[in-house]
Amino acid sequence: MSRSQLVAEHLPLLRRYARALTGNQASGDAYVGAMLEALLQDASLLDERHGPRAGLFRLFTQIWNSVSMNDAAEVVPVQASEKRISNITPLPRQAFLLLSLEGFSEEEVAFILDADVAEVRGLADTAGREMAAEIATDVLIIEDETFIAMDLESLVKNLGHNVIGVARTHADAIALAQNKKPGLILADIQLADGSSGLDAVNELLRTFQVPVVFITAYPERFLTGERPEPAFLISKPFQPAMVSAVASQALFFQRNSKNRNAKAS
Repeated sequence: MSRSQLVAEHLPLLRRYARALTGNQASGDAYVGAMLEALLQDASLLDERHGPRAGLFRLFTQIWNSVSMNDAAEVVPVQASEKRISNITPLPRQAFLLLSLEGFSEEEVAFILDADVAEVRGLADTAGREMAAEIATDVLIIEDETFIAMDLESLVKNLGHNVIGVARTHADAIALAQNKKPGLILADIQLADGSSGLDAVNELLRTFQVPVVFITAYPERFLTGERPEPAFLISKPFQPAMVSAVASQALFFQRNSKNRNAKAS
């Protein structure tokens, strides 16, 4: 595949990222155009050590961080979700979008941002905290291991959310959600009495919609069972920064989905 074909293949995704990063398509396209112009002048700027897509995002990042294009025309109305993203500090915003929207690994994001993995985790954590300030909600934790439940409860509260309760069993989860519907669920899959957190979540989702993050030592059970979509999964042992970023990702995209559905109806 030629260099121009490689660029064309990944250009739609890069434009999507640029729009999310800058807040509107006109400004995002201006940065993409500047990157393409630089690449035309010097093809050696594309570093493909982690593949052409990561190389393009790395070059785009270098342009975005070094060139000001505040005069780009605002021709597309800025949606609420894009305004929310644009409120995040620039570098954490990049890490959040690269991990959550574009699905790059931590190692790839480190390459794109010219950082190390520890820095990427810290940026993701910062983004999660800033995002949580925009979309604070009530959280139900479904977890039978006491110390893990305590860690999650502390993490969620530090992000600015409110914990409505910690459920150790399927029945506990249903009872807690009947008293107050959560805006986010963090759920283990295998629970203390042998019941299933996945089954509990599926039962709850029959009555109301809520984003869910599964945190489990048995990811294979999640992959083979009946699961909600979109699905967010974190394997134990987990990094607190990852929980922060993924929880904020789940809330962000759930609200994006609601906005799109409302416009379609």
